[in-house]
Amino acid sequence: MKFTLSWLKAHLDTSASLTEITQALTSLGLEVEGVEDPASKLAPFVIAEVLTAERHPQADKLQVLSIDAGNGPLQVVCGAPNARAGMKGVFGPPGAHVPGAGITLKVAAIRGVESNGMMCSTRELELGSDHDGIIELDPSAPVGTAYAEWAGLSDPVIDIAITPNRQECLGIHGIARDLAAAGLGSLIEPDTTPVPGTFPNPVAIATHDAQGCPAFHARTVRGVKNGASPAWLQRWLTAVGLRPISALVDITSYMSIAHGRPLHVYDVATLTGGLTARRARAGEQVNALNGKTYTLDDTMTVIADDVHAHDIGGIMGGIESGVSAATTTVLIEAAWFTPERIGATGRALGINSDARARFERGVDPGFVAPGLELATRMVQDLCGGEASDVTQAGTLPLTPKVVHYDPARVAGLAGIDVAEDEQAAILTRLGFTVSLGERWAVTVPSWRRDVDGEADLVEEVVRLHGLDRVPSTPLPRREGVALPTATPAQKRERRLRRALAAAGFNEAITWSFLPPAHAAAFGGAAHSLSNPISTDMAAMRPSLLPGLLAAAARNFDRAQPSVRLFELGQRYLASGEHPTAAALMAGDARARDWRTGASTKFDAFDAKAAALAALAALGVPTDRLSVQSPADGWWHPGRAGRLALGKQVLADFGLLYPATLTTLDVRGPVAAFELYLDALPPAPKRKTGAWAPAALNPLTRDFAFVVDETMAAESLVRAITGADKALITQVRLFDCFAGGSLSEGKVSLAVEVVLQPTERTLTDADIAALSAKVIAAAAKLGAELRG
Repeated sequence: MKFTLSWLKAHLDTSASLTEITQALTSLGLEVEGVEDPASKLAPFVIAEVLTAERHPQADKLQVLSIDAGNGPLQVVCGAPNARAGMKGVFGPPGAHVPGAGITLKVAAIRGVESNGMMCSTRELELGSDHDGIIELDPSAPVGTAYAEWAGLSDPVIDIAITPNRQECLGIHGIARDLAAAGLGSLIEPDTTPVPGTFPNPVAIATHDAQGCPAFHARTVRGVKNGASPAWLQRWLTAVGLRPISALVDITSYMSIAHGRPLHVYDVATLTGGLTARRARAGEQVNALNGKTYTLDDTMTVIADDVHAHDIGGIMGGIESGVSAATTTVLIEAAWFTPERIGATGRALGINSDARARFERGVDPGFVAPGLELATRMVQDLCGGEASDVTQAGTLPLTPKVVHYDPARVAGLAGIDVAEDEQAAILTRLGFTVSLGERWAVTVPSWRRDVDGEADLVEEVVRLHGLDRVPSTPLPRREGVALPTATPAQKRERRLRRALAAAGFNEAITWSFLPPAHAAAFGGAAHSLSNPISTDMAAMRPSLLPGLLAAAARNFDRAQPSVRLFELGQRYLASGEHPTAAALMAGDARARDWRTGASTKFDAFDAKAAALAALAALGVPTDRLSVQSPADGWWHPGRAGRLALGKQVLADFGLLYPATLTTLDVRGPVAAFELYLDALPPAPKRKTGAWAPAALNPLTRDFAFVVDETMAAESLVRAITGADKALITQVRLFDCFAGGSLSEGKVSLAVEVVLQPTERTLTDADIAALSAKVIAAAAKLGAELRG
């Protein structure tokens, strides 16, 4: 919900500053999402006078202007047909950004003639849609003055979030009522005294759909002159994102934004007979104001004349009965539509309009008649005309709702003591009628459809008293209440998130469904949606990697040089849902520098190291893992692997296959891994006690073995590690050599063996004996010590 500060002050008499107002709004539960200063984008633009206007020597449709913007004559090339000597307009100097055109001005030659800036139209400054000529200002406009300041455009726009239960705050008047109740001023009530009718309403009004449109009020105004609405109204509507159209249409927009009361105006000359609210006929069509034609069914409410339907009731009007510059007699409609019917119709037709947003949440039924009077007065003020009597059909749902209330419930539900007189004052300021007694009888105002019981009244008292004054009090743990209930799996996921974030990955949350082509690239979808939100979201993901790849592609499209993402979620396979963690690394692993002159890309070993680090953080014994070839076709052959503990596969890692990346339109290479959380062994119990370093220093010995080139280096490392589990703490491969004096099909693998004595210093004999064990263990695999 957007509104300007000046528009708010038309409903709230206050001296509060913008900061005080925004803070109060958030404290009242109307969270401020942003404040925009429209004058900031217009700051460079000033008022200028055209001194001379001559035809461009090289172009018939261009003129060369001499303008004065306060600092002497400047030459500007202009294509506007209305540019002429003596007029005043809005000038953008070199360096100014033109918001409506998306360009930054600079000194440039246009058809060989230098131009020092630009005279602007309303569309170029995003002040309207007119682009037929430059803005023409009043002759009294002061040259050199900032245009935004002179035109009164320095009006902050406040954007607040409206929760579904605060439907009355979809009108500025309802927001002002909350602020007045909070002590930030006094509410300015509109003048809704009845406008006397001078003739009977010539258009018959009826409602034949009591479930969809219980009440239908209307009146005719004849002799109107529909032109442009005044500048103040156009500024307000433009500021909140609405396009001014004409005075009659803009009045209905004003009523919707200012009072949350959608209205509609009909050109009476386009109607045949009276207007009736009724159920649509199956297959009946309405040509709506948005230029689309909608086919209706008999569950929907329409407003129709004797020939056909004109409006989709409470959602959108029809183009055939819309007002125009030629309109002289209008019918103003103020109806009340059932929220449930509006919501169902809007969803079925896929229409999201301002009227639907208000009616489906519940428009104030008590403001139907006053709103019609207020709109009638605005029509007469802006367009003239003579009003008829008001015709009323149906019955408004105005039965008063009374809630029996115990003021002690505030302490019981909110844990805060609020004096009873303060509670009564708060409810009264909000529009409730309070009858005191042992249990209060509180009459709910017609605009508060959300209030049903005591708890709702407690909420009103507490938010006005101050949510920040509610103490943070932990509930006492009663006997028999369970301790924190996080499962081992949930705790493990928390540790994994922290570990991956600490390693430099950013967490992503992607869709659980994806395009079928993306699912096919990862083995195909075992499950599809029968009613997807779009055709590109029809397959349940068999892997978390497609979603991460799509996120990486969006980052690359925004010129990010390096992407590191992870996600925890479910894979959906034929065997069911499987908790999984996935991560990817793409782009530059290291930016180019003076040493290499080139950037470094991520490779399979980066993915392996990250996967092992993640498993280690989860307590998996990574020294017991074996590396196998990947079984899935989306991994790059020879540049990927899988980690297994015995026969249980825990993870896949490596580079993704280039053809897979092409399918998802992602630049490679991309290193990634997936951890299968439901396959992990139970987390070991954490050891307690202080860590103590070894008393003796470790020793290292290097060995080089000649082996068949088909042998996995891991098997050699594993065999040497097992030669003496008491002394050997680490075995690391540090060299691989082929050629030279080695036979064909043979390679030399060099390993570093770390020995950690515990009880005494190792003697030469001890080291020799251990070396013999290492050589013997390697020999069992066919490895020979290299001479």
